[in-house]
Amino acid sequence: MTDTRHTAKRDGPQVLDAARLFRDHAEFVANFAVRLGVGRPEVDDVVQEVFLVAHRRGGFVPGPARPTTWLAEITLRVVSAGRRRLRRSREDADTEAVAAATAQGGSSPGEQAETSEALRRVQQALDTLEEGKRAVFILFELEGESCEAIAAGLGIPIGTVYSRLHKARKQFMEAHARLVAGPPRPLPRSQTVTS
Repeated sequence: MTDTRHTAKRDGPQVLDAARLFRDHAEFVANFAVRLGVGRPEVDDVVQEVFLVAHRRGGFVPGPARPTTWLAEITLRVVSAGRRRLRRSREDADTEAVAAATAQGGSSPGEQAETSEALRRVQQALDTLEEGKRAVFILFELEGESCEAIAAGLGIPIGTVYSRLHKARKQFMEAHARLVAGPPRPLPRSQTVTS
């Protein structure tokens, strides 16, 4: 028998209330917020606000969007509103904590440092993307959502999803390549041209 305490019947499909959504998707919302550039100290506040909005909207009604893309749309709006309201620079994502969480127990300090550095470069490349492109890129590339689900969840045309995804991929790859290459290195004295 299924637990129906957190679902409601509304002339059609079962609605998932905010409590059920929180249990099932709080981690997704927190990770999505971090990938959008929210600093670790603010993540809990963003997650709380997202689920308050979900509660005010009456929960998730199954349809073309999935719960994750629906919550991603709310998260994007909460993060955008927070940035406008605070008008301050965002703190860097805590890639050290992410690296520590994903590092395997037997990895060496060198491997952990490499993983941390790689995650830092990925986050820096994500930070170069405009918010709308970043959201589509994260949902498609990192969360595995379909373009149709993203369009339904964010309330945008499917063509806009494809366009944003294409541009975001290109910009991400360019930014990541620049970060991997690092700053230009000066030529050794023997190779410098004198006039």
